[in-house]
Amino acid sequence: MPNTKLHERLLELPLFQGMSKNDLEEVVASTKFNNLSYSKGKIVVNENDVCDKLFFLVKGSIYAIGNADDRGYSITETFSAPEILQPERIFGLTQRYTRTFKTKTDCTFISLGKMDTLGLADKYEIFRLNMLNIICTKSQRLTRFPWRTQPKDIRHKIARFIETRCLRPAGEKIIHIKMERLSDEISESRLNVSRELNAMDSEGIISLRRGEIYVSALEKMIKN
Repeated sequence: MPNTKLHERLLELPLFQGMSKNDLEEVVASTKFNNLSYSKGKIVVNENDVCDKLFFLVKGSIYAIGNADDRGYSITETFSAPEILQPERIFGLTQRYTRTFKTKTDCTFISLGKMDTLGLADKYEIFRLNMLNIICTKSQRLTRFPWRTQPKDIRHKIARFIETRCLRPAGEKIIHIKMERLSDEISESRLNVSRELNAMDSEGIISLRRGEIYVSALEKMIKN
């Protein structure tokens, strides 16, 4: 990838936003970036793969697939460029991905090794601050969940069930789950859950399919 094009793409990525032109030129000249292309339907990383590099999605859309520990249900989210694949997983106690990332369209990525990431964080304050902001934001969001008021009705229990299991509480989601399992998870009867899901389907909030709930915009479901 020509340096000018790489320079432009780095400017679109959260970790490099705010860096000066001179710093970016220095980064491009001295850092090893790998350019990767994946066609539609390809696996980029699998759940439990070691996270020893950062993947930056610079073109296209991907699916992030998360599974329950017993594989009883899964949630598929959609992300579009620019995006970083779980940057918080490159450090800490468990340095493995918790999602399988699969291309929804043809995609282009830039990857950056762990040691190069540490080198940039050490040398460039804005890169270090951007990295800390991303990780801290994710941490703060997770610690806030237990203190929120518990939903009282079935509709909001379903929304909360989905929200707390997603990487981002917005956008397209596909929940692969049986009605019995969902009713157990939110401690409601299967009949009442079925009625509420069908009501939301009639209102256009979700689309019901066999063993699947399609949500076009989770933020609308949460606020509804």
